[in-house]
Amino acid sequence: MIRTRVQQLLLVIIGTTLAGIMIMLGLWQMQVFENQGQDSAIARMNEPAVPLSSVASPGAEITDGYGRTVTFEGTYQPQEQLLIPVAQEPGTYRVLTPLKTADGALIPVVRGETTGTQPPAPPAGSLTQSGVLLASDGSVDANLPDGQIGSVYLPVLVQRWQDPMIAGYVTLPQQQATAQGLQPATPHLPSGRGSGQNFGYALQWWVFAAAALGFSIYLAGHIGRAADRRRLAELGLITQDEIGPDPDRMS
Repeated sequence: MIRTRVQQLLLVIIGTTLAGIMIMLGLWQMQVFENQGQDSAIARMNEPAVPLSSVASPGAEITDGYGRTVTFEGTYQPQEQLLIPVAQEPGTYRVLTPLKTADGALIPVVRGETTGTQPPAPPAGSLTQSGVLLASDGSVDANLPDGQIGSVYLPVLVQRWQDPMIAGYVTLPQQQATAQGLQPATPHLPSGRGSGQNFGYALQWWVFAAAALGFSIYLAGHIGRAADRRRLAELGLITQDEIGPDPDRMS
């Protein structure tokens, strides 16, 4: 009886250990998959800049522009400027200032970050800027003072600013943010795609982990049932033919 219980315990321990190793291997493959996606997004951001007008226009859906570095020209509208509180950094804000192009369209621009509620004014006059084109942030419900907004949520900005607006916003790079007296804001890059092979490997390891654990539990149960049948045979409650495999031979 004790020998059988030891066998069962060892089987479950071995199965659990193997399953744990396979789960860790699956997590490692998933991390590789995610890292490849992030690297892909960064590589896309670092591609040569393209004119914003070639990938985005007011009232039109953006199909192949998010995550790319774009160039555009216009005049900042400081009277429409908004501050966006940075999560987990009290007193720090992203500075969102619309830039109006020659055709009257607005481009929401995150010029950078500032400490306090009095950021430097944007440059005056028409100028050329560049930055990463990003999709609308998610909606953030918050009771904020006038002049602040919870996120770059385009449906709200359209109602606030009224003018035609592109379906995205631009975050300026470090050099341009610094030139305007601001700290650079980290762009919220869209998720890139990693290698499907690594994703498949991760799923494969997790399937193997489930199989290893399940088989060890099944085998431990099988040994226990065989031992029970053997004891019943010794008591004369079942025939020798009904005993089945000898659990001692499975060690």
